[in-house]
Amino acid sequence: MSGKIGVLALQGDVREHVSVLAELGAHPVEVRCPEDLAGIDGIIVPGGESTTMALLLDSAGIRSPLADLLGSGMPAFGTCAGMILLAAEVLDGRRDQAGFAVIDISVRRNAFGRQVDSFELDLAIAELGHEPIHGVFIRAPIVERAGAGVEILAAVDGRPVACRQGPVLVTSFHPELSGDLRLHDLFLKGVG
Repeated sequence: MSGKIGVLALQGDVREHVSVLAELGAHPVEVRCPEDLAGIDGIIVPGGESTTMALLLDSAGIRSPLADLLGSGMPAFGTCAGMILLAAEVLDGRRDQAGFAVIDISVRRNAFGRQVDSFELDLAIAELGHEPIHGVFIRAPIVERAGAGVEILAAVDGRPVACRQGPVLVTSFHPELSGDLRLHDLFLKGVG
């Protein structure tokens, strides 16, 4: 894989995603301004703090051009806060918190609790084979509603934590922190 993959680099786990992409043979591009979006084939919206990231999207002038790219079908992978920003609806966000609405899910922020309630758990994702993937959940969101076109890849206690719809993949957890490259690889296969 030699495509240019943007990593939204305003806040969050940027370095970890860049490292995984490079290890998989992609060409990561840190996106901090609208010009950084030029020529990318897909984008990763990392974990971090969703409200802060939403404000930084506006102050950096990235929201509108990124919305145009996502609206035209550019592949995206959102982890934790990235899931929140890509979701159609945030049930407990700020009134002025606008996302990209490119996956038909409703999410609840910090659904598993505060920072001290963070946890790790092995998850079965059939498409990744028999070996479970290690999920790192840090103030993680949960999917409360998934639309008819959304494929649920993994769940915790019957509640979705990994979903896909067309070229958009989202997780409540942080695969970039687990050392397991398979979800990033799955995303990159969808970029090709």
